[in-house]
Amino acid sequence: MNKLILFFTLLFFNKFYSQKIYSVDYKSQSDIKVFVVDYESQADLNVFKVDYKSQAKENEGLWYFVDYASQSDKKIYFVDYSSQSDLKIYFVKYKSQAGWKNNSKKALLY
Repeated sequence: MNKLILFFTLLFFNKFYSQKIYSVDYKSQSDIKVFVVDYESQADLNVFKVDYKSQAKENEGLWYFVDYASQSDKKIYFVDYSSQSDLKIYFVKYKSQAGWKNNSKKALLY
């Protein structure tokens, strides 16, 4: 019974912190191809890089970059051209600016 409780606790805990990101070296290793745009108006998602794993909440654009692929929820590859990407992001300076601008792409990070 304790093992079952522990399993569901870990499952819930992993869902709660669902924006742990790892940047891979090769496109074939990625879950999502990402392009960083120059202007906020071009982005599908405004991203704020948080300092602690506990700050990366759900699917709100608060990303925590992990050191190892096995720690991540999503593996991304940064492409050179917008046309190669699945998702266009813009890195914002403040946490309050993070969030989706194109909700149709939201499913990419679930």
